[in-house]
Amino acid sequence: MQSYGFVGAGEIAAAIVEGLSTGVTDPPPIVLSPRNHDVAHNLAARFPNVRVCGSNQEVLDAAEAVVVAVRPQVAQEVLAQLAFRPEHVVVSAVAGVGLAQLSEWVSPAGRIVRSIPLPTAARAASRTAMYPDDAVARALFESVGDVVVPGDEPTLNTFSAATSTFAAHLDQLATIASWMAEHGVDPQDADGYVAHVYGELGRTLARHEGTLGELAGKHMTPGGINEQFLAGLRRDGVPDLVRRGLDDVLARVKGQ
Repeated sequence: MQSYGFVGAGEIAAAIVEGLSTGVTDPPPIVLSPRNHDVAHNLAARFPNVRVCGSNQEVLDAAEAVVVAVRPQVAQEVLAQLAFRPEHVVVSAVAGVGLAQLSEWVSPAGRIVRSIPLPTAARAASRTAMYPDDAVARALFESVGDVVVPGDEPTLNTFSAATSTFAAHLDQLATIASWMAEHGVDPQDADGYVAHVYGELGRTLARHEGTLGELAGKHMTPGGINEQFLAGLRRDGVPDLVRRGLDDVLARVKGQ
C-alpha cells in the first residue's frame, strides 16, 4: 500500500490526512511533519494510521510519496534542509512556486507535481487541480475527491488564482448578514439565515450540469429583485473589479 509523508501540517495537510483516514476500512500509512505540533499530534491521536515524525527528514526517509504543504515564504528554506531521493514523488501544495523552481529545490527527485487541494478534502469532496498528471498524485487526490488536470502549467496558475476569491466571497456573505442586522434582524439569526441560503445554493451548484451563467439566469425573473441587484453591481463595475483583482493575483502566481 502506498504510504504518504507530509512536510508541513497546516490546514490543507490536515484536511487531506482527515480525508484519507476517515471512514476508510484500510487507510494508508501516513507520516507527518512535526512543524505544527498541535495539529500533527491531534491527527495522530485520532487516526491509528498516522504518526508524527521527529523531523522533516524523517518524513522523507519513511515515505516515497511526499506532500509538501508549507507556506510559499518558507518553502525554499524548508526544502533546502532536506535530502530527497530519486524515487521520491513530490506533490507540492505550495502556491505560486513553479515546477522549474521546485525541481531545483527537491533534486534529485524526478517526479514533481503541483497541486491545489481544497479544505473540502477533509470530507473527501475536494476537486483538486494538479499538473502534470501522475498516477501516484492522482490516486492520492481521487481518495479525497476528484481531480482536474489542465493542459499545461500556465493554466494551472489560473486555477490557483481563482482560489484567491474564497475570503472575498465569505466577506460578501458577512456583509449581507451585517446589513440584515443593521435592519433589525438578530445578528445570530442573520448569520444562520445567510449560511443556510448559500449552503443550499452550494448544493444546487454541485448538482447543476449547465454553465454558471445559465444557473444565474434561473435565479432571477425579469423585473425582479435579483435582476435589480445584479444590474446595480454591473452598473457599478463590480465584475470588472473582480477581473482586475484576479489578473493581479495571476500575475503574482506567475511571478511577474
